[in-house]
Amino acid sequence: MKIQLSDHFTTGRLLRFALPSIVMMIFTSFYGVVDGIFVSNFTGSTAFASLNLVWPYIMILGGVGFILGVGGTALVSYQMGTGDRKLANRTFSLIVYAGIVVGLLLTLFGELTMAPVCRLMGASEEMLPYCVKYGRVMLLGIIPFTLQNMFQSFLVAAEKPRLGLWVTVAAGITNMGLDYLFMGPFHWGVVGAAWATMLSECVGGLIPLLYFCFPNSSLYRLGRTRWDGAALLQTCTNGMSEFVTNISMSLVNMLYNLQLMKYIGEDGVAAYGVIQYVAFFFVAIYIGYSMGTAPIVSYHYGAENYDELKNLFRKGMGFIAVAALCMITLSQTLANLVAGIFVGYDAELTALTAHAFRIYSLAFLMSGFNIYGSDFFTALNNGKISAAISFIRTVILEMSAVMLLPLAFGMDGIWIALPIAEALALIVTAQFLIRKRHVYHYA
Repeated sequence: MKIQLSDHFTTGRLLRFALPSIVMMIFTSFYGVVDGIFVSNFTGSTAFASLNLVWPYIMILGGVGFILGVGGTALVSYQMGTGDRKLANRTFSLIVYAGIVVGLLLTLFGELTMAPVCRLMGASEEMLPYCVKYGRVMLLGIIPFTLQNMFQSFLVAAEKPRLGLWVTVAAGITNMGLDYLFMGPFHWGVVGAAWATMLSECVGGLIPLLYFCFPNSSLYRLGRTRWDGAALLQTCTNGMSEFVTNISMSLVNMLYNLQLMKYIGEDGVAAYGVIQYVAFFFVAIYIGYSMGTAPIVSYHYGAENYDELKNLFRKGMGFIAVAALCMITLSQTLANLVAGIFVGYDAELTALTAHAFRIYSLAFLMSGFNIYGSDFFTALNNGKISAAISFIRTVILEMSAVMLLPLAFGMDGIWIALPIAEALALIVTAQFLIRKRHVYHYA
C-alpha cells in the first residue's frame, strides 16, 4: 500500500516511510567508509590524512545542496499541504535551477582557492600535493554533489523515498567499484579516489534530475518557473540550520585537524579521519530518520493537523531514544575492530584510534535529540530556531570545547570535546522545544 504524506502515521507506517531515508543515509556513510578504507590501505596514512584535511573545504562548497534541499523540502511540502500543487511545483523547479547555477559558481571559486586554503588549514609540504590533487578533482563534482544533496530530501517530499534509496545504492556501488579499479589495478592513488567519488556523485545527482525532467508518478516535475525572491529567501531561511551545521562542522573539523597536528601530528589527523567516517555511519540513522519524517511534519503543519503533529513528535523522540542506546552499545563494543579495519597496518595508530573513538562516541547519547530537534523546527518552517540550535551546538560549544579542553586534559581533551558540547547543546534544544510547544501545537 502506498504511504502518502496526508496519512495518519502509526509507528509501523512511520518507520516504513522513513526506512528508505535511513537506509539511504547509512549506505551513503558506508560507501564513504569504504572510500576511506581503500585510501588508507592503498596509499598510507599521510595521503589518508591529506584527504581528511581537505574534505571539510569540499563540504563547505557543496553545502548549498543541503540548504536548498532541506529548506526547499520544508517549503514545497508546506505549500502542498495548503493544497496549492501548482505553486509547489513552480517553487521546486526554481530551487533546483538555483542549485545548478550556484554550484557552477562555487566550482570556479574552489578551483582558484584550493592551494592557499589547504596551506591555511595546516597542510605540511608533504601533504599539500595530495590535498590539491584530490581537491581539484572533487571540485569538478560540485554541481552533481549539490543536486545529490538536494534530491535526497526532495525525493522523500515527492513520496518516492525508495527511488532515493536505489539512486544512493547505485552511486555507492559506483564509488566502491571505481575505488578498487582506480586505486588497485590503475594505481592512481588519492586522485583515483577523487575520480571515483566524483563520478559516483554524478550518478547520485543526475539520475534524479532526469527523473524529474520527464513525466513521472511523483508529486513534482521540473518545468517552467519564474523568479520568486521571497520563495528563495524562505528556502534559505528554512535551510539555515543545515547551512550553519555544514559550515560550522567543516570549520570544526578544520579546527580539530589544527589541534591534532599541534598535539599529535599526522597520526592524530588520520585517527580523526577514521572516527569521522565511522561516526557518520552511526549518526546517519538520526539524519535519515529526521530527513524521512520532515516532509510529513511540514505537510501536516501546513494542513493545520495538530493531532498528527503531536503523534509525529512523540514517536520521533521515542525512536531517537532507542537508537541512542543501541549506538552507544555498538560503538563501545566495536572500537578495536573498526580501528583495525582502517589502520591495522600500524599498531600504535590502531590503539590511538580505538581509544579516541570510545571517548568520542559518548556523544551519540545526546546528538540524536539535537539533530532531530533542529530538523523538526526546519520542518515547521522555523529556520531561525533550527539555525540557532545548530550554531550554538557547533560554533559556540564544540569549537570552544576543542580549543579549551586540551589545555586541561591534553590529547584526551580533543576527543571529549564533542560529548561535552552535545550534552550542553541538549539543554538548549530542550528549552526551545518546551517554549515553542504551544506555538506549534506538537506537545
